[in-house]
Amino acid sequence: MASRALAVWEHRKVVGLLVRRDLKVKYQQSVLGYAWTMLEPLALTMVYFFVFGVILNATRGMPEDAKVQGGFLLFLVAGILPWNTFGAIMSEAPRAMITHSKLITTMKVPREIFPTATVGTKLIEYLLTWPVLILFVIFLGGRPSWEGVLLWLPLAIVLQFTFGLGLTLFLSAVNVLLRDVERLVRIISRLLFYGSAILFPAVLVLGSDAVPDWAKTLYQINPLLGIFEMHRAVWFSGFEELTPTTLALTSSVVGSILMLIIGYWTFRRLEMSVLKEL
Repeated sequence: MASRALAVWEHRKVVGLLVRRDLKVKYQQSVLGYAWTMLEPLALTMVYFFVFGVILNATRGMPEDAKVQGGFLLFLVAGILPWNTFGAIMSEAPRAMITHSKLITTMKVPREIFPTATVGTKLIEYLLTWPVLILFVIFLGGRPSWEGVLLWLPLAIVLQFTFGLGLTLFLSAVNVLLRDVERLVRIISRLLFYGSAILFPAVLVLGSDAVPDWAKTLYQINPLLGIFEMHRAVWFSGFEELTPTTLALTSSVVGSILMLIIGYWTFRRLEMSVLKEL
């Protein structure tokens, strides 16, 4: 695995070219261009804010002073933006190899480059949303801290990249041989969205007497829960209710590493079969 990682690093310029190409293709025929990166998630945020914040009163899981300062709206923005990145990774992961089939069969480069470029493109798009996110932090009374910026944010991004890369390696290889995977991923994506505390604080589940202890433990084992809570902890310094629990944090680290190992092993095991199909 180390030798293949080194080979990918040696071909990092190819990864960069693929990322730039994908970004250029996405925006070159668009009138609004980069603005679409923000318009869709912001529109969804306002809809979710009305449904979950106003109608369903999901703000009861927020600290009191965070409610007063528009914290729930910032909570949604800080969760939906990284989720959009992960959702886009999941959506494109099954086709990462199929989309680049001509390049794969003609270029003598490590095939891991193509899933890596897919994940890299989506993370670049997430970084492009930060200027707007920071504006929300300023106007909605967010509480960023050096601890959050130097600890939670880098860790969240690294784990999201690790988990996303492992998932893309796995799905891109399996989907070439079993095309039903792409449809199944759409269903799983919806389940993960509602199971990762994107629209409501995790404390609503963990602090509920109606939820049995085994379900709370299962809920925290989801690696994505801790990752998205880390993304938000950056902007809510001092609010323990909005930071990941020890179990959620451990699950995120261990789960991301395991996903990368499983994804890489599957990719390498199926590589020759995939090449024959392409």
